[in-house]
Amino acid sequence: MAARPTPAAPSCPECEAGPVAPPALDRRRFLRAVGTSAAVVIGSGGLRPPLASARARSEAAKTAEEMVKELVAGLTPAQRKKLVLPWDHRTGGIPTRLGMFNAPVGDSVIHKEYTKPQAELLAKLFRSICNGDDGYRRLSRGGDFDDSGAFDNIGCLVFGDPKDGKYSLMFAGHHLTLRCDGNSEDGAAFGGPLYYGHSPNGYSDKNVFAYQTKSVRTLFDALDAKQRKAAVLTGSPGELAASVKFRKADAAMPGLPIGEMTADQKELVEKVMRDLISPYRKEDGDEVMEVIKANGGMGKIGLAFYQDPKPTDTQPWHFWRLEGPGFVWNFRVLPHVHTYVNVSSKVG
Repeated sequence: MAARPTPAAPSCPECEAGPVAPPALDRRRFLRAVGTSAAVVIGSGGLRPPLASARARSEAAKTAEEMVKELVAGLTPAQRKKLVLPWDHRTGGIPTRLGMFNAPVGDSVIHKEYTKPQAELLAKLFRSICNGDDGYRRLSRGGDFDDSGAFDNIGCLVFGDPKDGKYSLMFAGHHLTLRCDGNSEDGAAFGGPLYYGHSPNGYSDKNVFAYQTKSVRTLFDALDAKQRKAAVLTGSPGELAASVKFRKADAAMPGLPIGEMTADQKELVEKVMRDLISPYRKEDGDEVMEVIKANGGMGKIGLAFYQDPKPTDTQPWHFWRLEGPGFVWNFRVLPHVHTYVNVSSKVG
């Protein structure tokens, strides 16, 4: 197979550090890869997703999961030894499958380790866990996969074995950790902590995730002065593993509780949630909503904005964050987007 150009070096110290350490907490199934939750309703019971049967979700997810099985079945013994790791494989004492990574893990670069037909199958699989062309455009960062340069330059590993039940296929590259796990991780979303980002300034239209910050800013603009005072914090929520560690279920969440918002403001929260899960396949987004509901509803989640040290009218925050029982969506806007996500019904 012909060698591909080496992607450009990451443009910030945390990117240059390579893999992000897995979170040091007991989290099980972290869904697979979010989807567009169609009609999300906020009421006294919290955020209510459309009711989707397990069978419907299974049928909708069938294509991706069957492609994982096809891929693993077609690997040579030498490939399996390198690319299919034990379910409980660990990095620094933590399950590797639950890590957030900023680069390929080990020797797993697609164009180096997989045949052309296998790489083509993986490309189809990646697309299948995106929400259509728009979801693919965002998760692939316009097809360039950010500093990875191309899909074939990211990595892919499998943990466990679909033939034996539990498994997780994980894509990892620059500003990307994404999985397909067939609901193997009990109680969680995305098959493990989710990580996404893009190198342009997070407020710039050139950043494919800027629409998420615009959505949450519309919500901020609808808050009154007292609510804004509660929502805007100083300092930083941090990044990497520590940033998505769950607090105790009864702990106070930073920022403004969504349960204290007006009905109109809660409708804007609904829009924010739809925008956050929009790049990922629908059944996964619906499952995120189900986890939130199981943990007490959207009313228990807090919304916080972390003021930038040098705020301007157009770039007021360097982070914004949604956090509740078993739920963290930690979005770094500046100097560019790094987003860390953890969603699980196993709260603590």
